[in-house]
Amino acid sequence: MKKMLICLFIAGAMIFVGSSAAMAYRAGEMELTLGGIGSSDESLDGTDLNVGGSLGYFLTDALSVALRQDVYYTDLPKSDAFSGVSRLAMDYHFEVNEFLYPFIGANIGYMYGDIFRDQWIAGPEIGLKYFANETTFIYGLIEYSFTFKSSDDIEDNFDDGRFGYSLGIGFKF
Repeated sequence: MKKMLICLFIAGAMIFVGSSAAMAYRAGEMELTLGGIGSSDESLDGTDLNVGGSLGYFLTDALSVALRQDVYYTDLPKSDAFSGVSRLAMDYHFEVNEFLYPFIGANIGYMYGDIFRDQWIAGPEIGLKYFANETTFIYGLIEYSFTFKSSDDIEDNFDDGRFGYSLGIGFKF
């Protein structure tokens, strides 16, 4: 069932494919993204915070590579816990119009820290960037991630993955 969802997920990205003579991105440009989320109970105890960011580089006008870093903090009753997820991503961008840029890609990285078991993480992703001006955009990203300790675990663990959602701001330079 999840493999079918992933296939639909990827096929859905193709609906947004448009063609235009000019892309917003040019080979050699970079972008920086920032996002975060947090929650607490009514007495501001049990706080969870997640902050993420990425630094990307455009290999071509449409293909980018990015280093992503997420940091997690959880306020536990007797201690605090920190964890992180570091990933390398590759995305292909499509220009729908001068404001909208859907993208599709994949990432691979490593989870570590107090909250997560140390292990590899990978999966496909799809997203959308909306440019407010020539250099600033908001983005949404949906990832399907599965974890594994070794390459032998990949096929077994693919069906046990999770969807992750991100929303943030980005800057092209």
